Amino acid sequence: MGKGFYVSTLVLAVAIIFSVAAVSTIIALAVVCSQEMAKNNDVAKPPEGTTTSSTKPPEKTTTSSTKPPNETTISNNSTSTATTVQSNDPWNKYRLPKTLTPVHYDIELQPFLEKNAADLYVFHGKSTALFLCNNATDLILIHSNKLNHTKFNNFDAKLMDGSREVALKNTFFQKDKQFLVVQVAETLEAGKQYALYTEFVGELADDLAGFYRSEYRERNVTKIIATTQMQAPDARKAFPCFDEPAMKATFSITLKYRQPYKAMSNMPEISKELVVENGQQWMISKFDKSPRMSSYLVAFIVSEFEAVGNPANGTVTGVQIWGRKQAIVEEKQGEYALRVTKPILEFFEEYYNTPYPLPKSDQVALPDFNAGAMENWGLVTYRETALLFDDQVSSIGNKERVVTVIAHELAHQWFGNLVTIRWWNDLWLNEGFATYVEYLGADKAEPDWNIKDLIVLNDVHRVMGVDALASSHPLTSKEEEVNSPSEISALFDSIAYSKGASVIRMLSEFLTEPLFVNGVASYLKGFEYNNTVYSDLWAHLQKAVDSQVIVKLPLTINQIMDTWVLQMGFPVVKIDTATGTVTQKHFLLDPDSVVTRPSPFGYKWIVPISYKTSSKVGNNIWLQKESDTVNDFKITGSDWLLVNLNVTGYYRVNYDDSNWIRLITQLQSDHQAVPVINRAQIIDDAFNLARAKQLGITTALDTTKYISADREYMPWQAALSGLSYFTQMFDRTETFGSMKKYMKKQVKPLFDYFAQVTGNWSTRPVSLTDQYCEINALSIACSYDVEECLKLASDLFNAWMASNSTNNIHPNLRTNVYCTAIAQGGELEWDFVWEKLKQTDIAQEADKLRTALACSKEPWILNRLLEYSLDSTKIRRQDAISTISSVVNNPIGQSLAWDFVRANWKTLFSMFGESSFSFGNLIERVTRRFSTDFELKQLLKFKTDNQNPGFGTASQALEQSIEKTKANINWVNENKAAVKKWFEDAVRKSV
Repeated sequence: MGKGFYVSTLVLAVAIIFSVAAVSTIIALAVVCSQEMAKNNDVAKPPEGTTTSSTKPPEKTTTSSTKPPNETTISNNSTSTATTVQSNDPWNKYRLPKTLTPVHYDIELQPFLEKNAADLYVFHGKSTALFLCNNATDLILIHSNKLNHTKFNNFDAKLMDGSREVALKNTFFQKDKQFLVVQVAETLEAGKQYALYTEFVGELADDLAGFYRSEYRERNVTKIIATTQMQAPDARKAFPCFDEPAMKATFSITLKYRQPYKAMSNMPEISKELVVENGQQWMISKFDKSPRMSSYLVAFIVSEFEAVGNPANGTVTGVQIWGRKQAIVEEKQGEYALRVTKPILEFFEEYYNTPYPLPKSDQVALPDFNAGAMENWGLVTYRETALLFDDQVSSIGNKERVVTVIAHELAHQWFGNLVTIRWWNDLWLNEGFATYVEYLGADKAEPDWNIKDLIVLNDVHRVMGVDALASSHPLTSKEEEVNSPSEISALFDSIAYSKGASVIRMLSEFLTEPLFVNGVASYLKGFEYNNTVYSDLWAHLQKAVDSQVIVKLPLTINQIMDTWVLQMGFPVVKIDTATGTVTQKHFLLDPDSVVTRPSPFGYKWIVPISYKTSSKVGNNIWLQKESDTVNDFKITGSDWLLVNLNVTGYYRVNYDDSNWIRLITQLQSDHQAVPVINRAQIIDDAFNLARAKQLGITTALDTTKYISADREYMPWQAALSGLSYFTQMFDRTETFGSMKKYMKKQVKPLFDYFAQVTGNWSTRPVSLTDQYCEINALSIACSYDVEECLKLASDLFNAWMASNSTNNIHPNLRTNVYCTAIAQGGELEWDFVWEKLKQTDIAQEADKLRTALACSKEPWILNRLLEYSLDSTKIRRQDAISTISSVVNNPIGQSLAWDFVRANWKTLFSMFGESSFSFGNLIERVTRRFSTDFELKQLLKFKTDNQNPGFGTASQALEQSIEKTKANINWVNENKAAVKKWFEDAVRKSV
C-alpha cells in the first residue's frame, strides 16, 4: 500500500506547511508513501488445487461446547444461546487454526447502487469456499464481519462434501474476533476437500473499508461507485473468507450490476450476460480465475468509469488508467500515469528477472480512498491525487507523487503479491522494499530528475525522528504479538515504510546492486505464489554473496541485518579525529528517556562505514563492536573528515569539536567541496545531535550560516527541517522575533536568485530539485514577511479574484500564493477560496485550496474549518485528518485544533480509530508544539479520559507524543537563553 498517510506514508505528497501569524514553516516535500500493504507465503508452489503449510498443524481440533456464548452474537441474522465462555475455544483467539486451508473461492456479488427502503446502500452475495482439511476436525472457523447471513435449516451456512450435504450441529458468530463459527455434526477427514456455501447481505457504507461506497458529482449528477479496500483485515466485510495473508487461494469473481455501470476485478472479464430479475435488467460479468493469492489483494469495482490505454489481448499485458469520465476522457488526466506505467513495469520485469505475473494492469483513481494507494493484484486503486495529473493545474510535487506511488504499487505486484509475507509482523519487508524500489522505478520513468537522492530527505531523515524515541519499536516482532485488526493497522507506520526502505537501501549498497538484485530474483523464484518470513530473503541474498568472490562481508547477512531488524533505533557513530577512535551508541533524542524494551544485541549494530577526507575517498570499513580505532580517521591541519557518504548508512554521525569547526569552515568558504547530500546530512545530524545534548546548540545553528549561498534543494530542506523545531518551540515567545529576522536575511538571496532565473516567477527551472528549491524560496520568504514575496502573492491572488482565472498562477506556486493571501486577508479571501474548493473537480487543486484555508489568522474561521472537517458533505471523509492537521500547522490554529480533537475524540475514533493508517499522524501533529508542563498535564489527562473508547491505531503515536513533550520541556528550559542570544548576535552581525 502506498505510504500515505501512514503513511504514509507518512508515504506523503508535497506538503507545504505554513505557520502563519508571525511565520513559519515550509514544505515537507516528501513523497508518497503510497500507504500500501502486506503479504505472506508458504514454501514452494503447490500443484493447483492443493496447498501446503510450513508449520505443522495441530492434531484433531474439536469444539468444547455446542452452543456459543451470548456475548458473541452480532446482527448477522443469527441467534445464540448463552453458555459459559471457554477462553481456550478456538473462536476466542484472533488467529485461525491450521486445520483448514482454503483452495478456491467462487464469489458472486450484487451491489445495489440505489438506496433501499431502509435508506441504505447494500450488496447481496453468494460465496463458496473450497478448503482442504489438513487434520481431522469438527470445527470450521471462517472470518465474517458485518455480513447478515441467510439461514439454511437454521444454520448460517451449508457444508458440502462433493454433492453430499454434511450435517451441521451449530453455527454462530463471534463478533469480537469476527468469525462465523461452524460446528459440524461429523468429523471432517484429513486430506479431503469440502465446500462451505453462504449467502449474505452487507452494507455498502462510506467507511472506506471492505466493499464500500464512494460518491462524486459529474455534470451536477451524483454518481455512486461500489469499490473495495481489503487490506489489512477487511476482505471479511465483503465475503466470508480465511482472511490471513498465508491463507492463499484462487478466486473466481462474478459481479451482477445494472447498466450503464461497468465492472472490473483482478483478472480479465471472460463473459458477460444480460438477465432479467424482478422486471429489472442486470448485467452479469464473470472474471477469469486468479492465481493463488491472499484475500487482502482481492478487488472489484462497479462504476461508470472510463479508461485510457489498451486492455489485455492475450499476448500483450493490458495497461489501462481508469477514473471519472470527465477526468479521463475530457481532461486527459490519466495520460501521464499511462505514459510512466509501461517503463516502470518493464523496469521491474528486468529488476526482478520475472515477467509481470498477470495479463493486465488496471489502475483506478477513486474519489474516496483511505490510503494513498493499494496494490490489489492486477487492479491497483489510488486516491485521485496519486494517479491523475493535469498539466494546467498539477504541480511538480503532484507529478512526483503520481510516478512514485505508481512505482510503489507496481513493485508490489511481484514483491508482496507474487511472494507474500506469512503474517503482518513482517509488514516492514513488504512496505520497506516497495518504498525503496519506488525510487528506482520512478528514476526509470523520469531519468532526468535524479529522484533517487530524495530518499534521504523523504525517508531516512524523516523516520530517524521517530526511531530516535524510546517508544519506537523494531521493524519486526513475534507473530503472537500482532493479533487484532487495530494491532495490524498500527503497523502501517513510518517505521515499516521509511525505516524499512532505509535499511534495505543500506543492504543493497554494501552488497552492491548486482548482488542484491540477483538475490531478490532468486527469492521471488523460490517462493512464487507462496509466503515467507523476512529471513528467507536473507538466505537468498547470502547465496548470491557465497557465489562470488568480490564482495566480502565480515559476517553473514543474517548476522548483520538482524541487528537492524530485531532491535529498535539506530546508532550515532562518534569519531575523534585526534585519536582515530570511533564508537557507537544508541541514539535517543531525549537522553534522559528510559528504554524499557530489551534488545537481543544490547543496542549495538554491525555498522557499514563509508568516508572521505578533503583529499581522498577511503575504503569502506565495518564497526562490529562498541569502539574501535581507524588510522584513516586521524586528521591533522585543515583537513576534514566526512563519514556516511551519500547517507547510505542508517545512522547519525558526530565528531570532535575540531572536525565540526573544520566542516563548518569548509561550508562557509566553498560549500560545493562537500557533496550536496552530505551538506544536508551535516545540517540534519547537527540539529538532531543538539536536541539530544550531544552537540552544542550553537554549533548546530552555525551550520546554517552558509545556507544563504547555497542554491540546492536538499541542504535548504535539511536546514528548514532543523529550524522548524525551533519555530515550533519558540514561535509563541520573544525568541522568535530575532529568529524571524535571521531567516528573512538568509532566504532573501535565494528568493532574489529565483526571481532572476525565472524571469520574475514567470518560468520554471528545469530540474526537479531546482523547482522544489524555488517553491521553498517563495514559501520561506512569504512566511518570514519578505515584502517582495508578500506583494507577489497578493498581486497574483487579487488578479485571480478579478479575472476568476488561475492561469496567471503556476501550479508550483499556488499553495504558497493561496496561503499567503488568506493569511493577509480576511473572510472575503477565505470565502472565495472555499467557493473554488466546492467548484473544482480536480483533486490535486482541491488539496491546495483546502490546505490554504487553514492559513487564516481568524480563530473563528479556523474553528469553522474544523467543524467542516467532520461534515462529509463539505470535506470528504478521506480528507478529514489532513484538514485538521493543516489547522494545526498554523500557530493560531494549534490550540484550537487540540481543543477540537479532545472535544470530538469519540467521533474521530469511531470514524478512523480502528482502520485508518493516518490516524496516528493526527495525535503527532496536534501535540507537536507541546513544550510546557501545562500542555503535558493536558496530554496525560487526555490519555486518562479516553481509555474508553481508546486510541486504536493512534496508541503508539500517543505514547510517542508524551515522550516528545517531556523532551521538549527539558530542551526549551535548557536552551532558550542560548538560542535567543545566538539569533540576536547573528542578526546584529549582519546589520
